[in-house]
Amino acid sequence: MNPSPEKNPLASLDVWEDDLLERYPDPESIATGKTTEEYRNYETPGRDSVREFYRLNHTYQTYGFVQEKRAEYLRFDKKEMSVWNAFNFLNELVDDSDPDTDLDQFQHLLQTSEAIRKDGHPDWMVLAGLFHDMGKVLCLFGEPQWAVVGDTFPVGCAWSDKIVYPEYFSENPDRNNEQYQSKYGVYSEGIGLRNVHMSWGHDEYVYQMMKDYLPEPALYMLRYHSFYSQHREHGYDYLLDDHDREMFKWVNLFNPYDLYSKNPTPPDWKELKPYYEHLVAKYLPDTIRF
Repeated sequence: MNPSPEKNPLASLDVWEDDLLERYPDPESIATGKTTEEYRNYETPGRDSVREFYRLNHTYQTYGFVQEKRAEYLRFDKKEMSVWNAFNFLNELVDDSDPDTDLDQFQHLLQTSEAIRKDGHPDWMVLAGLFHDMGKVLCLFGEPQWAVVGDTFPVGCAWSDKIVYPEYFSENPDRNNEQYQSKYGVYSEGIGLRNVHMSWGHDEYVYQMMKDYLPEPALYMLRYHSFYSQHREHGYDYLLDDHDREMFKWVNLFNPYDLYSKNPTPPDWKELKPYYEHLVAKYLPDTIRF
């Protein structure tokens, strides 16, 4: 599918500036910029781009589109670079789907990882915090934000009404496919999320990128941190298997740090740089294929 330019206004970043499972974090202790009730406000988002982002996302994220993007990007043949060069690109990006922050992505990643480190979690979880939005480098390869960021959801089956702005699926071509509109669609009950195709974006991309380097709990954090209609709303319990349910404890542990660490004050990178350089070198090679 090739969306027409007039329906794809977010394509240009120049235009759109865009042991621990028993001790879950207290969201109020993480949220320093505002109260927890003020986060994920989609009724009256602070930026007009949020609603328009989800209109585009829900219109064009089809089952076929996901297959095309998996085939295109999971070869990891676009570029090879150090993670620090990738972070330099993220400094140019403001996420149009996020109603909670106007900071660039690297600052958000540091806020997340520092909140995790402050609470004494393992260093691999700190690294997951630093890398959870690394997949947004897809924008570097010309992908519009609606195909990179935002909440994720399964494709190939009926959309849950727990997805943010579900009314925007009205123009999605998959609405005309009877199988895709059934509860299980192309799947079956308890099939396991490893067998379910999610809407295309940075979560799946960074998971595939990191799957040889980080432990499984960290990989679940990366792969499903934007799957709010499940880890917050339980809208797709019928697709999960027992292993998913066990691993989602880690996703639930991670989520408050991703969401509530957002505040207007950026971290002091000069002070933090030695720690993170050592951490990245511990787990990752000098360069990564994108």
